[in-house]
Amino acid sequence: MFGLEKSAGRQEPGRSGGLPKMASVGDFNVLSSSIPATKVELSVSCRNLLDRDTFSKSDPICVLYTQAIGNKEWREFGRTEVIDNTLNPDFVRKFIMDYFFEERENLRFDFYDVDSKSPNLSKHDFLGQMFCTLGEIVGSQGSRLEKSIVGIPGKKCGTVIVTAEELGCCRDSVLMQFCANKLDKKDFFGKSDPFLVFHRSNEDGSFTICHKTEVVKNTLNPVWQAFKISVRALCNGDYDRTIKVEVYDWDRDGSHDFIGEFTTSYRELSRGQSQFNVYEVINPKKKGKKKKYVNSGTVTLLSFLIETEVSFLDYIKGGTQINFTVAIDFTASNGNPSQPTSLHYMNPYQLNAYGMALRAVGEIIQDYDSDKMFPALGFGARLPPDGRVSHEFALNGNPQNPYCHGIDGVMEAYYRSLKSVQLYGPTNFAPVINHVARYAASVKDGSQYFVLLIVTDGVISDMAQTKESIVNASKLPMSIIIVGVGPAEFDAMEELDGDVVRISSRGRFAERDIVQFVPFRDYIDRSGNHVLSMARLAKDVLAEIPEQFLSYMRVRGIKPSPAPPPYTPPIHVLQTQI
Repeated sequence: MFGLEKSAGRQEPGRSGGLPKMASVGDFNVLSSSIPATKVELSVSCRNLLDRDTFSKSDPICVLYTQAIGNKEWREFGRTEVIDNTLNPDFVRKFIMDYFFEERENLRFDFYDVDSKSPNLSKHDFLGQMFCTLGEIVGSQGSRLEKSIVGIPGKKCGTVIVTAEELGCCRDSVLMQFCANKLDKKDFFGKSDPFLVFHRSNEDGSFTICHKTEVVKNTLNPVWQAFKISVRALCNGDYDRTIKVEVYDWDRDGSHDFIGEFTTSYRELSRGQSQFNVYEVINPKKKGKKKKYVNSGTVTLLSFLIETEVSFLDYIKGGTQINFTVAIDFTASNGNPSQPTSLHYMNPYQLNAYGMALRAVGEIIQDYDSDKMFPALGFGARLPPDGRVSHEFALNGNPQNPYCHGIDGVMEAYYRSLKSVQLYGPTNFAPVINHVARYAASVKDGSQYFVLLIVTDGVISDMAQTKESIVNASKLPMSIIIVGVGPAEFDAMEELDGDVVRISSRGRFAERDIVQFVPFRDYIDRSGNHVLSMARLAKDVLAEIPEQFLSYMRVRGIKPSPAPPPYTPPIHVLQTQI
């Protein structure tokens, strides 16, 4: 998400919207090949899904999985919303993915009929799956791939249509509100239950759903709630692109009645509330049959407000500092550092797993820290001279000033510590988390954000205290990255990650998700290419930091400081005496 772009993804001035500068063979390097060429948005629709419900139609959801490079394990990437009572869903929620021309990105789309509120997919009926690559979608005609759904022997499972659209870099969002008047009455016993469906047009003339309003019950003159949508989702930044709006009458069985439709564009809508933004709702079938047909009602735009979304880099430009702290596991389970089997083995020819994790993450984060001074801590060792066990000691041996200069300084202090301390135990995380939390608690104005990297070989001993520390820290400007090295089972770490179930302690839930865990073994490159391993590791562990950072700023209502003006040297005016 960030960091790597600094060195490799630069564009030439004035090329912001066009193609990035092409690398010649001479300046190609391994890291720049893992910079996404662009981001693409995947839209998913299905036709003729299996019907698994007895009294109504299926309630489908789509779950996307990706496959890690050099690893056969599938990881969940995201889920669409559930659409009730339909075998032909057009999912509104999109998947936004980095697109790498030079990497094979394997994708798997699984479809389920949702039967309850449980997030556990095994509790729902499987409707089939489709395998493809991201390149296959992008490379199809019109970037639109249509494929059969498979996975249930002897059954026709329907088809899936996946469309990829390259994203324009548009950060504006729009807050809009609509009302309608004198809509057609569709219900036998009452008035209609209207809702609006917005579609943006694609380059090939087809339409992609981008928003649905709520249903307003039993009225022909509904006022819908204001809703916020990104300009990117509404028209991909093309202000003159057609936006089609359909009006439906909601029915419980999913067979919503079509009332009519109208078209507009972002440019028209941006005029705001005016006579230009009152639209006749037209039902083409009725218009064709009835000579006296005028319309099926009108829809009026009540308000239109543009908001610019702030990004992680807006805060960085405004001067927010990212403070990076390292904590290293010195417990005996790592093995004797003098033995090649040890995870702390000091091989003169290559970095050990701890060293690789420190470098991979640190070299990127240090770009966001102006003084490049990083506190480096250790835990789980006996310290000289008296052999006391510490879970929060300075790697450089100076508890008053545990700062090391740059990642090179951290590495040097790490190697020096290995020679002086005795690996011991247990594996306690809470002291180092609380150490960083004390600093984070003293600056809550948005000027600083703290990232703690914990590198560990595994099984945690103080789970209850660690959960308590994380729940407390979730209110502070900090994030925690945990890299697990070695062959241990890391089930407890997955629990701390909080991606699936928000972490809690004594009935209190974390205010936000601040922990990202990855097992280092997923990144070991079979060909021995450590640069690539480190680039992948960095990309994954740092991917969530900008969103965690933004979630803290949003909750606290902290806006980015204005970027300082570019420096211009003072002009000396020569005064001439008359």
